[in-house]
Amino acid sequence: MIVTIGSINLDLIVTVERLPGPGETVPGSSFTTAPGGKGANQALAAARAGAEVRMVGAVGKDGFASDALALLEAGNVDLSAVARTHSSTGTAHILVGGDGENMIAVVAGANDAVLPGDIVKAQLKKGDVVLLQHEIPLKTVETALEAAREVGAITVLNTAPARGEAAGLLARADYVVANETEFDLYCQPLGLTGADRPERMRAYARKTGRTIVVTLGGEGVLAAAGEEFLKVPALKIVPVDTVGAGDTFCGYLAAGLESGLTLEAALIRAAAAGSLACLKPGAQPAIPLAAEVEAALGAGNH
Repeated sequence: MIVTIGSINLDLIVTVERLPGPGETVPGSSFTTAPGGKGANQALAAARAGAEVRMVGAVGKDGFASDALALLEAGNVDLSAVARTHSSTGTAHILVGGDGENMIAVVAGANDAVLPGDIVKAQLKKGDVVLLQHEIPLKTVETALEAAREVGAITVLNTAPARGEAAGLLARADYVVANETEFDLYCQPLGLTGADRPERMRAYARKTGRTIVVTLGGEGVLAAAGEEFLKVPALKIVPVDTVGAGDTFCGYLAAGLESGLTLEAALIRAAAAGSLACLKPGAQPAIPLAAEVEAALGAGNH
């Protein structure tokens, strides 16, 4: 079982020819909504990868709630641990430029109501893989990491969005997934030194005894685990929209680990899934099915 404890949002997406600078107004060419939130995105990715998934989170009692949960429901994710609160459903306000890059502002809303006491709803057990991110209160993330360790569950912590005060949590997770910017930001508070990023990743693995995974966008993925260092390429694609690519990677990685794949095999599958997620607009609508990922890997276009 994959247990995702995290955020649930409705994404409000505007496409523009180019992203605006500070104080600038640019014309938008389209507006759409799509279910999102890092927790929900990762839960759906794990489900589409073929895993059994439970979601722990919160939405409001507003009109956005059912839309935010629609694809999770359609993907057979267990939503029994999703609370309905008096806060507004979380929203992400996304601008997508013509080159596929994006700018995002997130309003947490009900996600701030995912509290340490809610971890009991996760029903964690030995062998579960627990997926966590930084879009819910960090005290809840900390409680989840402790609860998972107590029962022998495996933890995967995605460090997005980067929060300096979260640095102390990283070493408590079995697997940490960060993009290159996030990892570089955490190096100083974690006291990681080295001539380049791979050296600092190796320093993290030695210092903590845990696994660090750093995603590099189109350049693929790096991972340090013990004395092992892995580099996995991304698929060769022309991105349409990079929103949700990292979440897709995390969900597929968790599903791969839970199914017993080696770290390298899980990374290869997750990197391919993350690449494919860039070929369609939106976060959750773009997450590929397992068959699509296998077909892309079989085609050898990486």
